[in-house]
Amino acid sequence: MRLNIVIGGLLAMMAFALAALPAHAEFDDGQINKTSALLKGKKVGFVPISMGFDLPQAWYEGLHRAAELYGFEVLVREANWNVQAGAQAINQLIGEKVDVLIIQPPEMLAYAKLVDKANAAGISVIQINLKSPNTGDAYVGANWTEIFKREAQGITAICSRDKGRNGKIALIQGALATSGSQIGSQALKEFFAGRKDIDVVADQAADWDASKARAVAGTILKQHPDLCGFIGFWEVQDIGIAAAIKEAGLQGKVVLVTNGGGEQKSNCANVANGNFTMDVSYDARGQARDLTTVVESLLQNKPAPPGSHPIGIYSPLTNIDKSNAALGCWSLDGVKRDGP
Repeated sequence: MRLNIVIGGLLAMMAFALAALPAHAEFDDGQINKTSALLKGKKVGFVPISMGFDLPQAWYEGLHRAAELYGFEVLVREANWNVQAGAQAINQLIGEKVDVLIIQPPEMLAYAKLVDKANAAGISVIQINLKSPNTGDAYVGANWTEIFKREAQGITAICSRDKGRNGKIALIQGALATSGSQIGSQALKEFFAGRKDIDVVADQAADWDASKARAVAGTILKQHPDLCGFIGFWEVQDIGIAAAIKEAGLQGKVVLVTNGGGEQKSNCANVANGNFTMDVSYDARGQARDLTTVVESLLQNKPAPPGSHPIGIYSPLTNIDKSNAALGCWSLDGVKRDGP
């Protein structure tokens, strides 16, 4: 009898609570309607270095899916690896009065003045994975200092004289003017400073070009046939280093550590087949979600004035080696099919 009374009381309370809900039965305060209204009709400019590789393609998947859902527009203007073309595209988007501008500077200082120009025009600026000294409103991307610290730790664990090897390593950078190369180079310099178990016998640039990296690595291997390993600055470029190692008959003997966005074909497959010893992933799929979230936030709540409260959203990192290469990556085909 008592149990029936209790159950009856609970049912009455539930009926009262349901009756108090709004007629459209939204289980929140209607914020989705406010959010949708704030996003609809807005314009987002996107100026990547190029759309020809996995990173910007993953970022774009996140952006355009959100745009389709909420009714804002994404305007893509490729720089095609050209600083002047990128600057022209940014100026055009500023002239079109986009609400948010996303840029990927190919050189650290290339777009610095344009960041300030956009902010002065009332436009919020996000820099993705590479940045200028001035952030604008947000940086979303890799922590380059930590990435190259991990690369240095990885190669030291194998090539150090304390591990019975000769300690000889070489660095092959990308384009020297990019923030990734500048910050990474400084991180490596600090890591290896004063060490007696590692010798950096070569330090050259390949300008993000796999063919050039292949030629540079081949020359280094001829000059230092007893080289223990290479530190590379980006997996897409560094497949050229792997080719040079293979041509010299040294795959499995010469170490190659690198970094990238964690896409299956670029990252895990090359670890599994022995091209890379370790690849530090900053997960471009996750960056796509982070980027889209920051865009939606700025479209709803623009700082006053733009650029006055910069933030950083830094990507979690994963060391990919043969122990986790089978499960550690994402697929670009999967992201295009299902979203980030």
